[in-house]
Amino acid sequence: MTDTTLPTIQHWINGASTTAAPARTSPVFNPALGTATSNVALADDAEINAAVAAAKAAFPAWSNTSIAKRQNIIFKFRELLNERKLELAQIITSEHGKVVSDAAGEIQRGLEVVELATGFPHIMKGDFTENASTGVDVFSIKQALGVVGIISPFNFPAMVPMWFFPIAIAVGNTVVLKPSEKDPSAAIWLAELWKEAGLPDGVFNVLHGDKQAVDGLLTHDDVSAISFVGSTPIAQYIYETASKHGKRVQALGGAKNHMLVLPDADLDLVADQAINAGFGSAGERCMAISVVLAIEPVADQLIEKVKERIATLRIGDGTPTDTHKEPDMGPIVSEVHRDKIASYIQIAADDGADVLVDGRTIQAEGAEGGFWLGPTLIDNLPTS
Repeated sequence: MTDTTLPTIQHWINGASTTAAPARTSPVFNPALGTATSNVALADDAEINAAVAAAKAAFPAWSNTSIAKRQNIIFKFRELLNERKLELAQIITSEHGKVVSDAAGEIQRGLEVVELATGFPHIMKGDFTENASTGVDVFSIKQALGVVGIISPFNFPAMVPMWFFPIAIAVGNTVVLKPSEKDPSAAIWLAELWKEAGLPDGVFNVLHGDKQAVDGLLTHDDVSAISFVGSTPIAQYIYETASKHGKRVQALGGAKNHMLVLPDADLDLVADQAINAGFGSAGERCMAISVVLAIEPVADQLIEKVKERIATLRIGDGTPTDTHKEPDMGPIVSEVHRDKIASYIQIAADDGADVLVDGRTIQAEGAEGGFWLGPTLIDNLPTS
């Protein structure tokens, strides 16, 4: 049930937060506390159309703005973001749960793309070839497409959008960003920062929502392209639906990785890397290491080293900014996700695997109501 006393995170359309009471909302949680801290508006058709219309209306002027003026705004955005990235990191931690240092790391990765976008005046240059064939000259030009939709996941609420929108804006497109409804505040913070940097209204819009908002962008006649990061089944759906509606699409699916350990490996280094890759950001990374394949005879020795390191990890609320007090791992983003992961551990145990370290029993350094699940190590999984 929605708590109507909580503040509502509204859409950002045409340079301002919307004010109308939304017909539908979804709770946004602080996963370390396990309590809802706000509600996020879920877009209906009118709001979807309004966001796209604002982007469409802003496109002619923005695409005709000189490259130098666009570059100046992107430089300003970059400076503001760099100055205030800790503020954004704390917002991410409060809604996603990853510790502040993890959140700051994802922002830095996003900043790298913003910095790339500042150099786009050179990258946008076309080509001209004289006499490619007898009496035939060949030239190419690079032009903005129009309105582009960005659909981003919960696990990197700042980095993944910044993979896309700095480039889209630099080349003259306008943007409608649909962030995850689980941690939507980072997108609004970025929208406000763009306005402070001098970006014209309507060039960057934030549309909150669920499947209705996604489908609205995928099928809208005025959206020219879609960029997506998320699970593989949804990536397939995004690609099929948007391409059927004549849009350019890039749809990136999930990719859990395997680590192959050869007998001559430095096992201390391997154990350190397995811990970082497996449990950093609570394992909620697209390319987290979920499986370690050790070639005998080193498996048992590696298991002991991994167990030793797991025992030193501190699990708790990632909010403290003092790095000496910051835990190594925060909570899972939602109760549903936590319970789903726990169910997989139970499946492994039921199938006869050895649960050497069971994260379901973790006593976190934080509120008991949080969505806690500690590092887990499973061995001897059956192959049939």
